Amino acid sequence: MTSSPRKNRPSRPKDRGGRGAGKQTEKPIQKGISCLIPGFHGVKEALLQDRIRIQKILIAEGKASGRTEEILGLAEKAHVPFVYLKRAEMEALLPDLVHQGIAALSEEFAYTELPLLGEISLRPEGNGLLMAADHITDEGNLGALMRTALFFGADGLIVPKDRAAGIGLGTMKRSSGAQMHLPVSRVVNMGRALDFLKDKGFWIIGAAEDGPVTLYDFDWNRNLILVLGSEQTGLSQTVLKRCHQVVNIPSAGKMASLNVSVAGGVLLSEIWRQRRSPSSRPSAGSDQRKNFLHEVSRRGAEVQGY
Repeated sequence: MTSSPRKNRPSRPKDRGGRGAGKQTEKPIQKGISCLIPGFHGVKEALLQDRIRIQKILIAEGKASGRTEEILGLAEKAHVPFVYLKRAEMEALLPDLVHQGIAALSEEFAYTELPLLGEISLRPEGNGLLMAADHITDEGNLGALMRTALFFGADGLIVPKDRAAGIGLGTMKRSSGAQMHLPVSRVVNMGRALDFLKDKGFWIIGAAEDGPVTLYDFDWNRNLILVLGSEQTGLSQTVLKRCHQVVNIPSAGKMASLNVSVAGGVLLSEIWRQRRSPSSRPSAGSDQRKNFLHEVSRRGAEVQGY
């Protein structure tokens, strides 16, 4: 949607060579604010939320379009200053990323504490839904998974602190602003984190090619954590031994597996379908469901150190 220029908006500078030209009310960049959000969709979502403070909007010189006007209009409403940068400066800030000539400088991404994430999702009616990324290393895959998770109504995401993708530039670009709305917990020990949430009442459900039950034969109507494994090795043994069940996505063709973010979309779509229509739940008497429960008896999980 193209918004018409506002009368109180400063015109773009004739001399586009200087940093800061064309900016609105300039504010100093505070220490600790080091997060860059690239691309139109990510910046738009950043300006429409209030979880993370947006410090400044960056526009590449020569970038004139309806999308730019829309971003500038949102920035004015949110009282966020904007500044024009040379194209080379923008490329240096966001190397190897398609930023569309628009970026936002914000506070560093704030992760959510795991106990709070559990409280947000756990519901008496049994339809809480968290995602867990078991050492997914590609930021693009993690970002795409976050966008899909938010689309299908997931309450949050759990990621490991080490040997895994976090909320970086690649994640933000691919998530199209989902990180602004989806709470994310970063944990030191994924196994202990799952134990803690299991003790609170969550079911731990993994997804793997060799899972004994298809996603269509599992009843998803419960408070659960859906765990997806890394692109290279799948679910770790640490996670597998904590799963109440492991499901598979049956293949109809010659390709045996899916990209992790695509697999997440297939699984989340089925969860949404079953929860939306109770009549679509698997039959309680089916052979697949007779043996799918194997409660892992792990109590007294530590709150500290997950």
